[in-house]
Amino acid sequence: MERLRYHFEPQKGWINDPNGLIYYKGKYHAFFQHYPYAPHWGQMHWGHAVSGDLVHWEELPIALYPDQPYEDTGGCFSGSAVEKDGDLYLIYTSVSRAFGQTQSVAVSHDGLHFEKYAKNPVIDHFPAEASCDFRDPKVTWMHGAYYMVTASGKDGVGKILLYRSADLFTWEYLGVLLEGIEFGGVLECPDFFPFAGKYLLLFSQMGRNTKSTMFVYGDFDGRQFTPVSYHTPQIGPHFYAPQTFLDEKGRRILIGWLHNKNEALNGDADYAGAFTIPCELQMRQGKLCMFPVEACGKLLADADPLVKREEKRLVLEAENVDFPLVFEGQVRDVKVLRDTKTVEVFVNGGEAAFTYWFEKP
Repeated sequence: MERLRYHFEPQKGWINDPNGLIYYKGKYHAFFQHYPYAPHWGQMHWGHAVSGDLVHWEELPIALYPDQPYEDTGGCFSGSAVEKDGDLYLIYTSVSRAFGQTQSVAVSHDGLHFEKYAKNPVIDHFPAEASCDFRDPKVTWMHGAYYMVTASGKDGVGKILLYRSADLFTWEYLGVLLEGIEFGGVLECPDFFPFAGKYLLLFSQMGRNTKSTMFVYGDFDGRQFTPVSYHTPQIGPHFYAPQTFLDEKGRRILIGWLHNKNEALNGDADYAGAFTIPCELQMRQGKLCMFPVEACGKLLADADPLVKREEKRLVLEAENVDFPLVFEGQVRDVKVLRDTKTVEVFVNGGEAAFTYWFEKP
């Protein structure tokens, strides 16, 4: 099987959610959910890769092993990274037989070697409004404190929970930030940050073939979030669990999990999963857009045999797609990033995006 040329793939094993995206000590760091022993999901580790340009990645030694009692079943699930006083903090979901899903912290002085906090887990139970699905902490500094969003759900209602801390170790629960039965029963991989004069909340919706990532734009006063508009620029189907970070240039960069479950099940390689191409998020004329970062410009083409373009319609004509990948509306511009077994299509500067992994490259 031919490797991807322009996307990060692991040397061996399985990857899914990007974690801990951050610009730290002069490099872009991307951690990821990783089972290093086989090309399928298993007890989670945190893999680690670095890049100087967001296009070429170097895989580093594993950052987090599930080697503590509070990680003795599922391992080290998804989370985020924060720089504080020159050190790099990883905040992640630890999963054990005794405690279930809890939140823990690891610290590094050099961005390579991590020591887990002696008093982990720092959040050892889920609140009454949530359930045992209680995971994927994303931490952002705003309003003079560290704010954490975690994903959950209860009684068929998906929920995003909100916490606040002054030091990353002691957390105050503030309540439910957003909830809704229309989002599904359990949410995953939330992210929440200041954006374009307001705030942007994004999260993944389990079990949905398309538009599985919801972006909610609104107001936030330090405790309550008031939605103003909802956006789903990414159509899928092989895109899930994106996370963002603010880079040294002030860009809000997004990377998602690029995957094909059928290839993982039936492929002949000893690795599975990849990163999507890094995209910059921007709000333009009330529309949320995601478009490849500038360093990817030379990889973009104006057309592709799979992309059928009309004046007011665009279709990705790929085989074995169980639902249509269609953009309806005025088509002003199309850019395509084709790799050995994937294609990513960006319409009108990123107003809509298709991500597809071929069944047969």
